[in-house]
Amino acid sequence: MALVLVSIAGKAKLWRLDGNAIFKKECIGAAMDAYTEAITLCPNVAVYWTNRALCYQKRKEWTKVEEDCRKALELDSNSVKAHYMLGLALIERQEFAGGIKQLHKAFDLGRGRNPVGCMVEEIWQTLAKAKYMEWELSWSNHAWRLQNLKEACERALAEYHFLDNSLAEDASKDAADDHSEQLELLNEVFCKAAQADMPTQVPDYLCCKITLDIFRDPVITPSGVTYERAVLLEHLKQVGKFDPVTREPLEQHQLVPNLALKEAVQAYLNEHGWAYNSS
Repeated sequence: MALVLVSIAGKAKLWRLDGNAIFKKECIGAAMDAYTEAITLCPNVAVYWTNRALCYQKRKEWTKVEEDCRKALELDSNSVKAHYMLGLALIERQEFAGGIKQLHKAFDLGRGRNPVGCMVEEIWQTLAKAKYMEWELSWSNHAWRLQNLKEACERALAEYHFLDNSLAEDASKDAADDHSEQLELLNEVFCKAAQADMPTQVPDYLCCKITLDIFRDPVITPSGVTYERAVLLEHLKQVGKFDPVTREPLEQHQLVPNLALKEAVQAYLNEHGWAYNSS
């Protein structure tokens, strides 16, 4: 029995390897068939489901992407690819809250394994785009509601002055001036409301000194300077083992997460979704 199981698992792996080779040739349908064969033989291996989900993603069959990713997560709740592609599928149907939650999970898991990996950057860019889209949609709805409310207030004010003037023996110039002043005040109030949370400059202390982008994973050096982790690690690897600003000797093990700044960045992003578009 053990030999049979090993044989089945081995055949499943071969189907997966065939699928990978075919996928690289961009023969998506054939790759999908190969991954399906692997799933049929060993349905309890999460990576087979995420491999097939990637094929569905290429075809933009988002419902099937979601189904395969959810199955993969049942088998491996820490699958970065499953969380990532599930997030993409949910975002596609504008389920921003659920999609962003999955992308955040993928980003945190991926960053923990390889902070300078290409996939981490891809996940971050997708997450930032989704958060900005969510803010944009929310802002459009907010602006539409404000405009409707403003128009309703203007109509109510006009009706009030019309009734007031009709009851008076003669419509005075003071009444007309009063109406104009109230309209100006109304416009001022709604202009201020419309400008709330409009995109502006992200504070410098929330941005990396190298990239000038808002922090994602800030780390502090013994010199007291904070940098983006992935960027600083790349500097240490490619340029030299020293602090980019102070030029003091620096090793990777000396880096400490700047948790206070990380929390400040997250609080700022939660309050100002447009800031995701600043990096």
